[in-house]
Amino acid sequence: MTVTLASRSVPQPAPRLPVQRLVHSRLDPRAKAQQEDGLREQLEHEAQRHERAAKVAASQGQIEAAARAILAMLNCERRLTSSGPQVMQVIKPRG
Repeated sequence: MTVTLASRSVPQPAPRLPVQRLVHSRLDPRAKAQQEDGLREQLEHEAQRHERAAKVAASQGQIEAAARAILAMLNCERRLTSSGPQVMQVIKPRG
């Protein structure tokens, strides 16, 4: 969607998708893995969307909008790297 202001058009960001939060419960491992995969896919999709918005804004000379989109993309990528099993969840304590 593009909004036209007096002399220039400003691209509007696409609506944000609700991000699923992992529920800390006793899910079976397959269900938990599927939930994590869904979260990863959402974050990847959102990062790609921000990247496209940054390219459009930069091509139109809108440096501030491009910078905001790049920061949002980097935030998605940061969250993407921290999703999934953590080291402490993989290591089993000695019994």
